[in-house]
Amino acid sequence: MIHRTAETFNGQACIKLDNGNITMWATTGIGPRLLGMALDDGQNLFAELPDLTLDCPGRGEYHFYGGHRLWHAPEEPRRTYLPDDVPIEAQETEAGLRLIQPTESATGIQKQIELRLHPSQAQVEVEHFLTNQGRWPVELAPWAITQFKTGGKAILPMCAPKADPFGVLSDRNLALWPYTDLRSPHLHIGRSLLILRAQMTNEAFKIGFRNYSGWLAYLLNGTLFVKRLPHQPEAEYFDRNSSSECYCGANFIELESLGPKVTLAPGETVSHLESWELFRDVLFPEDETGILQALQQLGIHLAAQ
Repeated sequence: MIHRTAETFNGQACIKLDNGNITMWATTGIGPRLLGMALDDGQNLFAELPDLTLDCPGRGEYHFYGGHRLWHAPEEPRRTYLPDDVPIEAQETEAGLRLIQPTESATGIQKQIELRLHPSQAQVEVEHFLTNQGRWPVELAPWAITQFKTGGKAILPMCAPKADPFGVLSDRNLALWPYTDLRSPHLHIGRSLLILRAQMTNEAFKIGFRNYSGWLAYLLNGTLFVKRLPHQPEAEYFDRNSSSECYCGANFIELESLGPKVTLAPGETVSHLESWELFRDVLFPEDETGILQALQQLGIHLAAQ
């Protein structure tokens, strides 16, 4: 049973959704945005950033607020950071809610996010839509970004099928941003996993990769968030063919997924589906082998090699 309640959350008008196991707060005053997510009405896992902004050249300030948002790649400040501080339309659905943004006048792109909660489990499908309401084709990709509070650690699967029968050809890639320092003491590079601790102070860090395993995870205070996403091995992605990315700074850490590059004709829509799940009372050992075993017990596996 899905319950919906109108309430204020972090200073924003929201619709609270809960199924007795998971609670989410979707704002109607801005967005489309999801501002909160918790187990059993407990701690909000998402970052809370009411005063953090980015400058959108010629357009004003983009407010982060925290939580989950939808952008369209590639990143370009004049279009990516367009302010979205206007009310949106919220439509109730059988399993949740659909959030519909007014069309961006600067790009002709309209964003929508649909939430579909499991009837009783701590699971939710989050489907993202980009529609070209403009007059000309646009090359883009859906870009779904979830901001979490710091203090936990991200688990990123760097595992891929063999590129050839003999295992002698390269089989994976790692995209780096200009400010990324692989010598960071917060990064552990293992054989199959990258583990990034969200304990940074002044520095920033971002990596991207082709995510053949189809999941990203973040562990915070015993609660494990798992984001599952589709990966198309033959598709072309932005950011040096990255279908997943992770950004970390002093105020938040982000798990990001991208859809393939598309050229969206006027009137066309592209969608991008993520499936989220929360696990309670999770304790990971420090070694990679132990973490992999713990993940497997939860039904989270690496791509076949």
